[in-house]
Amino acid sequence: MDEMVPKLFGTSGIRGKIDEEITLDLITDIGMAAATYIGGKGRKIVIGYDTRTSNKMVESAITAGIVRCGSDVIRLGMVPTPLVGYAAMELKADLGIMITASHNPPEYNGIKLWNPTGMAYTQDQERTIEKIVHEKSFYKASWENIGNIEDNDSVVHDYMDDLLDNVDINGNLKVIVDCANGAGSYISPMVLRKAGCEVITLNCQPDGYFPGRMPEPSPANLSELMKVVKATGADLGIAHDGDADRMVAIDDNGMMADFDKLLALVSSNIGGKIVTTVDASFGVDKCMEKVGGEVVRTKVGDVHVAEVIVESNASFGGEPSGTWLHPDFCMCPDGILSALKIIEIVEKNGPLSMLLDQIPSYPTIREKIKCENIQKTLIMEKVKEELPDYFNDLSDVNFIDGVRISMKDGSWVLIRPSGTEAYIRITLEGKNMEKAEKIRDISRTFIEGIL
Repeated sequence: MDEMVPKLFGTSGIRGKIDEEITLDLITDIGMAAATYIGGKGRKIVIGYDTRTSNKMVESAITAGIVRCGSDVIRLGMVPTPLVGYAAMELKADLGIMITASHNPPEYNGIKLWNPTGMAYTQDQERTIEKIVHEKSFYKASWENIGNIEDNDSVVHDYMDDLLDNVDINGNLKVIVDCANGAGSYISPMVLRKAGCEVITLNCQPDGYFPGRMPEPSPANLSELMKVVKATGADLGIAHDGDADRMVAIDDNGMMADFDKLLALVSSNIGGKIVTTVDASFGVDKCMEKVGGEVVRTKVGDVHVAEVIVESNASFGGEPSGTWLHPDFCMCPDGILSALKIIEIVEKNGPLSMLLDQIPSYPTIREKIKCENIQKTLIMEKVKEELPDYFNDLSDVNFIDGVRISMKDGSWVLIRPSGTEAYIRITLEGKNMEKAEKIRDISRTFIEGIL
């Protein structure tokens, strides 16, 4: 692909501030490019959106571009991202489009594209879309061949029924659900109630200003959920991001579950071959060893996890962020199904706090350093060339995604640029906290010295 073609897609679709990076002209062009890519006339595209205030404006613009190229649009309305992936598969569409900026603040919006299999577009597919936009080589239908627009509100019921068929839950747990006023606000609590759980909702009124909390399910944003779980004696809490393709859990003590431990718990319960990213804890490997499973690692980003799941015929895949893929259901990350899986495990095996305590623990630090996007290339070049020399117990350096530096005692640090925000991310794991803090200080000081 021509390297001169401007890059629109990051790690997880296209994101930016409305009327700045994300303009209506660009959105319309993306609609035309997507319709052109799948063949124009006679093709079918499903579209959903999250709760952001710009959602219907973006939907109208991208729909105009699609029908201009002769493809038909099936509008799903306000739905979680996993339902768009599911609908693309279930309705035999040629493409799924989710309008969302996921965990970004309300002034952002974005677009993510899904294959008919429910899997996110690959980087090669995204680069083709970018090339069509750049060259404006759109297919244009004549006036009598403009595409049709219809609404579908029935696939949501099929989705919920199929979710419940995918788990074995008796419904004995009390669960607090926090949807961040986002796209899961209706469906997630409803599914858990249909599963028989006693459900208390928090921030489950759809609102694109996200008044209850910001959509990033971080410890700072989930303090209220943690308090409610503890105060009500609930068995666990479930939190989603803005489009509900992610899930994080609060244990029965009102503590936020460690991301890596939660991933290790579900991986070892599913077993077989699982796929995770280079920034996931070595604890995942330890847990899979106990059940005779196998861990395959890949680049950060759910699309990379999805590709390797398909290539290796894996049984499960996920990132420590709570973005998990369940290939026996759909290749789209699904925070609602992930919540059901955790509820199933807790119901059968005991309190979540107890189960997490049984997972091997290694001190992990995740930080991000603010930088302009234009600085990222220079920083990463210097990290690659110079940072390894700062560690005297070096064992390996690899570049599968960013720069991962491994030490002889098993400690490691991963430096990589964010694909969606203006940050350099530092992720590390130490044999003990003293070693972890030393690695963090060396890495942070080195990067800040470049800025």
